[in-house]
Amino acid sequence: MKPESTRQPIWIPIALAVAVVTGIFFGSQFSSNNKVAENDRKLNAILNLIAQDYVDTTNLKDLIEMSIPEILGNLDPHTSYFSAEELKAATDDLNGSFSGIGISFVMTDDTIGVVEVIPGGPSEKVGLMAGDRIVMIDDSIATGEKMTSGAVMKRLRGPKGSKVKLGIKRQNSKKLLNFTVTRGDIPVNSVDAFYMIDNITGYVKVNQFGRHTYDEFITAMASLQEEGAERYIIDLRGNGGGFMEMAVLMVNEFLPADQPIVYTRGRYEHDNSEVWSDGNGSFQNAEVAVLIDEFSASASEIMAGALQDNDRGLIVGCRSFGKGLVQKEFVLPDSSAIRLTTARYYTPSGRCIQKDYKHGDMLDYEKELVDRYINGELYSRDSMKIDKDQVFTTMYGRTVYGGGGIVPDIFVARDTSGITSYYIEVANAGLLQRYAFNYCDRHRNSLNKLDGYEQFLATAPSDEEMLTDFANFAQRNGITPRWYYINLSGDAIVTNLKALIARDIYGNKAFYPIINRKDKTVLAALNALNQHKAAFPIEE
Repeated sequence: MKPESTRQPIWIPIALAVAVVTGIFFGSQFSSNNKVAENDRKLNAILNLIAQDYVDTTNLKDLIEMSIPEILGNLDPHTSYFSAEELKAATDDLNGSFSGIGISFVMTDDTIGVVEVIPGGPSEKVGLMAGDRIVMIDDSIATGEKMTSGAVMKRLRGPKGSKVKLGIKRQNSKKLLNFTVTRGDIPVNSVDAFYMIDNITGYVKVNQFGRHTYDEFITAMASLQEEGAERYIIDLRGNGGGFMEMAVLMVNEFLPADQPIVYTRGRYEHDNSEVWSDGNGSFQNAEVAVLIDEFSASASEIMAGALQDNDRGLIVGCRSFGKGLVQKEFVLPDSSAIRLTTARYYTPSGRCIQKDYKHGDMLDYEKELVDRYINGELYSRDSMKIDKDQVFTTMYGRTVYGGGGIVPDIFVARDTSGITSYYIEVANAGLLQRYAFNYCDRHRNSLNKLDGYEQFLATAPSDEEMLTDFANFAQRNGITPRWYYINLSGDAIVTNLKALIARDIYGNKAFYPIINRKDKTVLAALNALNQHKAAFPIEE
């Protein structure tokens, strides 16, 4: 750790708020100097010429909106522009709430199927139920091929207190049911699920680092501790980041006092900062394994990197995304915003894990994840891209590398067992989700009487019966049964179906305990914890 910048104890409000797509610090003004003023006059002159002399009538506002992303696109891959509407949607999700009607839904047969009605939410208050199909929104038809999930969300969300009329088709009613729902604040949870994998191991799935993630995380951890957890698996796979402050607070729970967590270096001194642990964490003696994949980015990488560099946690999975740039958010006069890269963050060993990029070249940057698949990196540790010129050491002298994501301590290859052409075909057609939803429709009354997912598993049809029923369902939906491949994929299909059915009835808290039973990364982490590999430095 370098000494030039001000050291910040954990309890100081962290002005580092960074993330993959975010990291939020609101700038109130832009610096102005002669160069900016000169270029500003030039841009204004061009716009005035277009407005006054261009052959066709032009909407200058639209022209400016199109031009801003083009200008920013010549910088780094994470400097970005958000319209006022886009900014509100992104901020609502990270702040942990938005105004809506309080349902989860899936698109089945071009129809909106209600999977879950959030307890105490606006929809439950007027009588919507899981299994309902929304066929009308504000007197407009809400079915058909053009209805996408994004379009549905846009129509269902709206200002708090506003109303939306819904036409509902319910299985036990021949008539169309009409409901008027008053939109309200809907919580967005960062912790999808937590449960005990065995008698001493707790599992926590974190999907983002939002405004309330630490509170949700610490509540989950405390609950698991009360159930007997002595060690933990924290699943950050697919977690693209969020507020860096939340990652810092979560790391602090596992570290003794005065351990480095993260630091930043920018063009100016005020962008430099360091954060150290305060020694008040509640889980300093617990073994911990963190799961990552190629979609774990930014704040996820800060957490994984801090635990790895301090030799405090075992990192399991495959190489993370590689996002090590800090953005500050500058709100513009029309409530749009620019998230401008102002610094780089570094893990405790001194690593900047930002992967390579060229200014203005987004194509290669976005293609990098595809290249990992093509090059076999997700299937073989030997194919993993590692920059051997960026060598660093952890607290106890283990070698780690910078310049391209967090390289896991234990690599787990992508599980391809059961992934046949048949499985890919039915998955791409959305038939797994549709079958689960339809199954719940047929058995909802009996399923609701069961005492949780474990009783569902005990009373569910046999694997062979469910697989046959699914193959027949897929055939009715245009996919020819190919039993050689169906049998090869049988275990994967049935496991997914049972997990999806359980989620439709009992929520995410039931999905992960089922799907994780066959998850190779979870099992590898559990095996490593059983061997106490997370209790001391390892070399694999």
